[in-house]
Amino acid sequence: MIRYFDWTWLILIPGILFSLYAQSKINKNYSVYSRVPCKSGISGSEAARRIMQTNGISDVSIEHVGGELSDHYDPRSKTVRLSDGVFDAASVASVAIAAHEIGHVIQHQQGYFPLKFRNAIVPLTSLTSRMAWPIFIIGIILASFNFGYAGIIMDIGIVCYAIALIFYVITLPVEFNASSRAIAQLTECGIITEGEREGAKKVLGAAAMTYVASTLATFLSLFRMIAIRGRR
Repeated sequence: MIRYFDWTWLILIPGILFSLYAQSKINKNYSVYSRVPCKSGISGSEAARRIMQTNGISDVSIEHVGGELSDHYDPRSKTVRLSDGVFDAASVASVAIAAHEIGHVIQHQQGYFPLKFRNAIVPLTSLTSRMAWPIFIIGIILASFNFGYAGIIMDIGIVCYAIALIFYVITLPVEFNASSRAIAQLTECGIITEGEREGAKKVLGAAAMTYVASTLATFLSLFRMIAIRGRR
């Protein structure tokens, strides 16, 4: 017989459902447009180099990295790493993803504030995101023993998670801006045609949804912590 049901788990359901939807959306769009050849015949790595050359960027290297959709820009080493399906592939999806990463490069070069702020808080948010739930659970355990400072310990866990949420929130404008820059650069550099533009936007739009899903999931987890704290 179930004597106790933790209803706070229900808070997470919208985030879980949206995350599943976002993941299916990016998988579908990537699968479709990775099979649509780019009429210019330019691969992802070539598109990245052309955009950087057009913008006068010569101090960033491009490397091949394994995996699928593992593409990223490392500002510390000034390296763009493109995945198996992007580096050599000449598809609408590959050039869109490569251009998105160069969008981050251009942000870095121009001192785009949201990117600078996000990079600056990475060490802090990485630490607080790992510490939040362990600290919070310790507070719950101590509360069961009527420890006087259990509530304060739980509050510290909540604050740690709130700091981690800031990273996800600031990531949204960074990613949306990089995608906008990518579409503009692909068009201006003659890498995609007007007809291919819509496909590129769909790929990057679906990718952006995964960041929205992560932000929502983190927010709901924080809300759940607050709900649990309120019961105690």
